[in-house]
Amino acid sequence: MGFKEEGRWWVSPANYKEEVVRTFHFPPRIEILDTTLRDGEQEPGIIFTVEDKVEIAKKLDAAGVHRIEAGCPMTSEEDMAAIKAICALGLKADIYCFVRGVLSDMDAAKACGVDGVIIEVPGSEQMLQGGMRWGLPKAIDAAAAATKYAHELGMKVTFFPSDASRSSMEFLVTLLKGVLDNGGHMDSVALVDTFGAFSPEGAAYMVRELIEQVGIPVEAHFHEDFGMSIPTTIAALQAGAFCAHVTVNGIGERAGSCPLEPLVMSLQCLYGQDTGIRYEKLLDLSREVSQRSKKPVPPTKAVVGTRLFGWETGLPTGYWQKSRDINPLIMMPYHFSMTGQPAPHIYIGKKSGGANVALVNERLGLPAIEDKELVKELLRKVKELSIAVKRDLTDEEYTKLYQEVCPQS
Repeated sequence: MGFKEEGRWWVSPANYKEEVVRTFHFPPRIEILDTTLRDGEQEPGIIFTVEDKVEIAKKLDAAGVHRIEAGCPMTSEEDMAAIKAICALGLKADIYCFVRGVLSDMDAAKACGVDGVIIEVPGSEQMLQGGMRWGLPKAIDAAAAATKYAHELGMKVTFFPSDASRSSMEFLVTLLKGVLDNGGHMDSVALVDTFGAFSPEGAAYMVRELIEQVGIPVEAHFHEDFGMSIPTTIAALQAGAFCAHVTVNGIGERAGSCPLEPLVMSLQCLYGQDTGIRYEKLLDLSREVSQRSKKPVPPTKAVVGTRLFGWETGLPTGYWQKSRDINPLIMMPYHFSMTGQPAPHIYIGKKSGGANVALVNERLGLPAIEDKELVKELLRKVKELSIAVKRDLTDEEYTKLYQEVCPQS
């Protein structure tokens, strides 16, 4: 793969220069763990029913997500029912649930039928002492007992030290080694950036240190408080983390979680890392979650927005008019069909030019206007109305203006 894949994407050749890519240490296989049904639902105001969770899980599986975090069984009876229902679907994805470092939570998880558990214990001194009023020895004992018990029950174990990004490396390593030295078991450890506090460089540093000092596979669970969850997640993967935690549409507490859609598209197109996600399913998945969460997706949201592909301004519209039959990728970084999007839509309004008139006429089946003076007059009326209503025009508004200028048509 390279910076230009015929019919798929066309990005900067600088991304694939040898002096750039030789610094990367991506794992052989990148896994995606989706936590829409747990971390995503923690966004205030979002409630998923059992039916919602089951239908979203089906869409996640169809999109090729490797692991689905189906919820927390101790939250409610409904959550437990949803987890059990998802486990009974026989999906290709592994099903995990989120639990506390309490033995009874492991029994509840086992009763649900999950493949694995994500076990949370505070991972920073301030969270442990200020949030739990626990000392480090108590945390180590609880985590060791819980992870060992979960493993004995036959479940995979991801240890989840919350707020780990704001921990000192010494404290975090002491916690992890203490759990292991006291009989605990971890198949992997999540590097948890609870408050979106990582820079990409800081994330990469902590991944490398954890791999070197603890020797356990690392997962990246990063939040969006500074708008940096995608670059920090990619930096963690470049440094050797093997799994990225995401939510559909980036829903979640505060600013949300790392969004699935632009992360996997960035990995594929900008870095040549194929996660195995079925990109053509992303738009359908996004709309399913948007509808069931009752949280609209911004129209210009990366990858899944409804107004991404198209132009109102005259100059790029003219470029598109000339290049669309040669190579659509001249005017876009990846092909719209790659993610299930429709062909570009040409808008008409204040910033439009003759190319917009020609292409909108073509779309609406209106006769082309050969007289340049009539085009200028139509554009004058278009711009006047667009300024008055402060938006691009509807097809009906444009057609009325067209008929005023070209009444014989």
